[in-house]
Amino acid sequence: MTQTVQLPLWLFILIVLFAMVTALSHLLLPSVRWFFRRRLERAVKQLNTRLKRPIEPFKLARRYDMIQRLIYDPEVTREIVNYARANKVPENVAFEKARDYAREIVPSFSAFAYFSFGIRLARLLAKSVYRIETADNNAKIFDAIPKDATVVFVMNHRSNMDYVLVTYLAARDSALSYAVGEWARVWPLSWLIKSLGAYFIRRRSRGDLYRKVLARYVQMATAGGVNQAFYPEGGLSLNGRLQAPKMGLMSYLVDGFDPEEGRDVVFVPVAINYDRVLEDLVLIAADQRGDRRFGARISVVVGFILRKLWQRLTRQDTRFGAAAVAFGQPLSLRNETEHHAVDGLLEELMSRIETVMPVPIVPVIAHVLLEADGITDAKLLEKAATVLSEVPEGNRVIKLENLKQEMSRALKGLKARELITESGDIWRIASDHRPVLQFYANSIAHFFEEDDAAVAK
Repeated sequence: MTQTVQLPLWLFILIVLFAMVTALSHLLLPSVRWFFRRRLERAVKQLNTRLKRPIEPFKLARRYDMIQRLIYDPEVTREIVNYARANKVPENVAFEKARDYAREIVPSFSAFAYFSFGIRLARLLAKSVYRIETADNNAKIFDAIPKDATVVFVMNHRSNMDYVLVTYLAARDSALSYAVGEWARVWPLSWLIKSLGAYFIRRRSRGDLYRKVLARYVQMATAGGVNQAFYPEGGLSLNGRLQAPKMGLMSYLVDGFDPEEGRDVVFVPVAINYDRVLEDLVLIAADQRGDRRFGARISVVVGFILRKLWQRLTRQDTRFGAAAVAFGQPLSLRNETEHHAVDGLLEELMSRIETVMPVPIVPVIAHVLLEADGITDAKLLEKAATVLSEVPEGNRVIKLENLKQEMSRALKGLKARELITESGDIWRIASDHRPVLQFYANSIAHFFEEDDAAVAK
């Protein structure tokens, strides 16, 4: 026992390194993790005192624990057995498939990343690109929702800036969890988005096992009080109008809801409209081709963001007009009896979004020019005032007394983009750019369709 053992120097160094790694992993790292987790818990506790809807424990659970809970869920387990039987593979292979799906879906929410980095970035970016306008009763609507209910924002999808806008606007009240598509699975964007609480979904997946894993995660998060936001249209509007809703996530929410137990689910319709949609030309081109292939490169997007942030930091005002957000009348799933079927719920929510759709100045100008191309300044102002007067006052983003000033600024922007031309005091739609004006006019067209139908009769 006391004999001397000679070892080569390289082997001795290797043994010492292994010992250090073992000591680090078993003694030091758990202590370090415990130290930081305790600090995080205290920070979240303090943060929750400032939020109208505190962050629920479900959202703060460790990602590994959530994955384990998800793949061992009885409904997922049954689907694993069905998958193995249908595909003639061992159950352990099907189990690993379910684990892969769970890892792909479950986010790794970081309260630090969300509230210290994500919200600041969202605020800076949103204010760099737009003048943010919100409906007067947004706060009143949100505050009236019971504190123990799970809030689900149901939004129309006009631009990828929708994520930024609603995240920024909801920051003082709660943390939101988004469903995002395959576009966000590019590293390092995927890491950032997951740390902000978003979860990935495969738009084109039709496998029963994947759908079951996704459905159970959505249902668990909803039961756990995680406030969420999703787009029933399933993708960006290509023509400016509201698109037909898809069942997807709504069916998961309804199927997993028990009116007798647990939390109520309150859907908040959210209508978003812009003076300029950043991706407008890309979306219009896709609509004309009849596909959903968007040609924007990530380098172009990143360059645009950096340029706008720099302009904001150097106090240059190059914003693209207004970005307006309005909340509609909430719908409680527990109290809802008339539209409890998924298609009925979606139809009602889309109707409420349409009812509160904000009306900025550019869609108004587009509406007028499409009806009377080649119009004088004075006549354009008169017709724009008439259009606004036909819109409910709560939907107007601009006030009638500020119309001349706002219209002058909007016309300058449209002219700079070469969408319209000016000859003397006559304004015309530029050649080949009628579809762009139609894209913006479509966002408010539903306010005038009944009048158009009456005239046609």
